[in-house]
Amino acid sequence: MKTAVWLYLFLFVAFFDLHAQYPMLTPFAVSLGAAPSFIGLVMGMYSLTHLPGNLIAGVAVDRYGSRLFISVSLIGAGILLLFQARVTDPWQLLYIRSISGFVLAFLSPACMSLLARLAKDHIHQGKLMAGNGLVHTIASVISPAAGAYLAATIGFSQSFAMLGLILLITGILSLWFVKEPARTTGNIPSVHQQVSKPIIADNHSGSHKIDPPRLPWTVFSLPIGLSCAQGILAFELPLRGTDSATIMSTGILFSIVSLGALVTLGLLFLNRYLPYLRTIFGVLMLAICYYGLASGWPIPLLVLLFAVGMAKGVIFPAMTSFLLQLSGPTRYGRTFSLLSISLSIGSFIGPVAAGAARDYFSPYFISFLALMISLALLFPRPTFRDNWNPRAPIPLHHE
Repeated sequence: MKTAVWLYLFLFVAFFDLHAQYPMLTPFAVSLGAAPSFIGLVMGMYSLTHLPGNLIAGVAVDRYGSRLFISVSLIGAGILLLFQARVTDPWQLLYIRSISGFVLAFLSPACMSLLARLAKDHIHQGKLMAGNGLVHTIASVISPAAGAYLAATIGFSQSFAMLGLILLITGILSLWFVKEPARTTGNIPSVHQQVSKPIIADNHSGSHKIDPPRLPWTVFSLPIGLSCAQGILAFELPLRGTDSATIMSTGILFSIVSLGALVTLGLLFLNRYLPYLRTIFGVLMLAICYYGLASGWPIPLLVLLFAVGMAKGVIFPAMTSFLLQLSGPTRYGRTFSLLSISLSIGSFIGPVAAGAARDYFSPYFISFLALMISLALLFPRPTFRDNWNPRAPIPLHHE
């Protein structure tokens, strides 16, 4: 557990730095003379360049472990933020953010894979994932308001430089304090394989062959829809203005979303319920919230954003457990790589679509549509319920 504690600490610092940029990035781009459509491109390219990094990370993390990739991602992101502090035109910002997207693409698969390999059983695994979400959410509660305060008091350039130095130091320290769990050799089947897949005897060799589980590709429509909706929210909220007071209020709105997520992430008993059911309930709740934002329901904005956060607090740990249930310990890196790729695709589509559509209709309608399509593709299947044994031991990761 010592490794998990150190990992949570470094993740907190990393998430704090990254989320502190949310209320700053759009006003900073506007101050450089960027149009809303170009800002959407900047945010989208950051996500698009995640894709090659995610593809490399999927195989590399399973083969070489997580520690090196966590450190290199944090150090690289810190250096790029120092360069971002010296940007003078929108195109330079686009180039820096594009490179940042590639560098940070390794961080999420590496961290999630390492946490998954530390688990003893499915409930413990769910708690570790919920802990990751809790750390993420606590950081995102504080960081938007802190980032907005920094931008309003010391300016964009010095704020980016300070955040870059913090990330750089964190990455260097992680080389000493993040440890890999022990690996074993041998042909150990996953829990999914042990429970559900028939063992077929080979009469010629006397060995047993196990039919490997198949991961339905439709499950990845869920992270695409979620990140699309989240990207639209991150694009829309800061466009309310660029003065100091508006930047501060935008940071508070992002913090309200995170507070809502913190409420449901703290309900650890939810980890005992079927991940598929938790996921479906959370996505439906989130879709309703975005429909309310798009339709202008007579509900205070703070209430709707708090409900958005509550839905996210249900979805993200449930979605992670859902993917782990359908996967196996030898494929954690690949699974989280595909998850990150899906999130990157949605994060690219969301801001770009919002920048193109906001002159004609509310981009929140796109969020609602993306989430409802994800729900439709996640129609119930027996494999979504089978093999859910919360107390089943998880085999050690092996090469």
